[in-house]
Amino acid sequence: MRPRRVPLAAQIFLALGLGILAGLCLTGAPELAAGWIAPFGTIFLNLLQFLVVPLVFCSILSGLFSLGDVRAVGSIGVKALVYYTITTAGAIVLALALASLFRGLFPVLDLESGGAYQPPEPGGPLDTLVNLFPSNIVAPFADAAMLQVIAAALLLGFGTLSAGERGRPAADLAESVNAVCMRVMGFLVRLSPLGVFCLMAPVVAENGPRILGSLGLVLLCAYLGYALHALLVYSATVKLLGGISPLAFFRGMLPAIVLAFSSASSMGALPLNLACTERLGARREVAAFVLPLGATLNMDGTAIYQGVCAVFIAACYGVDLTLGQMASIVLTATLASIGTAGVPGAGVVMLTMVLESVGLPVAGIGLVMGVDRIFDMGRTAVNITGDAACALAVSRMEVRAAARRRAKD
Repeated sequence: MRPRRVPLAAQIFLALGLGILAGLCLTGAPELAAGWIAPFGTIFLNLLQFLVVPLVFCSILSGLFSLGDVRAVGSIGVKALVYYTITTAGAIVLALALASLFRGLFPVLDLESGGAYQPPEPGGPLDTLVNLFPSNIVAPFADAAMLQVIAAALLLGFGTLSAGERGRPAADLAESVNAVCMRVMGFLVRLSPLGVFCLMAPVVAENGPRILGSLGLVLLCAYLGYALHALLVYSATVKLLGGISPLAFFRGMLPAIVLAFSSASSMGALPLNLACTERLGARREVAAFVLPLGATLNMDGTAIYQGVCAVFIAACYGVDLTLGQMASIVLTATLASIGTAGVPGAGVVMLTMVLESVGLPVAGIGLVMGVDRIFDMGRTAVNITGDAACALAVSRMEVRAAARRRAKD
């Protein structure tokens, strides 16, 4: 009889515990952890950074291609995309506001990443907008300028769709590279227990037990953001646009929410989500289009996670984020949301991108990666709830639009 394989989540939790234990044992000799354990954590981070640019670029292209002909998407697709974009941006703003309130409770730790960290010089008010557009196709990839990578993906993606059949070979190539990147990402995710151990042990060894309480604070901040966003934004959506009471909505969605929370998989919860939204009154043809689209593009929970963790990591490095940097986080997380779907460990990859967009050390993800599964459960539940709220709202708007057209005829 073959032994049962330990789930990856359990491996990561075990690695987190062992890393904390090893760090506590090495508090008297942190140079041992820095010299013999930290380098392997650095290797793991280097592999993530190596993959993040092609993964984000090809994932965004693949997400766009899933829409087919942009002109044929019609009113349903346009409404869903607008809703997902606005709620994701709102989610990241809420996360930054909450994390800023918690910032005084986050510790300033003795952390280094390649020497003392120097925050970037603040630029002009429109620098973020100017830096969004690359001057050539190679520089964004060579410099890992993630905002420019996203802009390039959007431009090339819409160009490929507009080219029709002549653009099909480019689409096939992008989707093939995306599949390869996700396979490589799967390999890296399997290494994440080792990466968590090697990233956590040196941090605890250098800072002692005081870092442990901060993880509870950042989780509390994130889950408070999840709850507020769901209760305020989705309640208003289903009441004002969907025509049903928030209480009936959350009661009807409870089975799908529980499945998403326990599995941390938006795609895995999709069939049950579809059934719940249909029972709540969504038209099947609308829900069947909007929900898979949301599972690909709508990442409100992930956006909250990125905002909270970015402020937490900045606080640990003693960095005060400027309004310009916060605006960059909002823009990066919103645009990157279409690049996170179907990728195991995508929250960590996107957090890497957000940190790079504002010049924060990527090594800071080691502070939160060990409890990423706990973050992931909450953010997945938020994501699928947002998909359902959008499906109900768009379904009712389409019914009203059809009634108006019949009245005119």
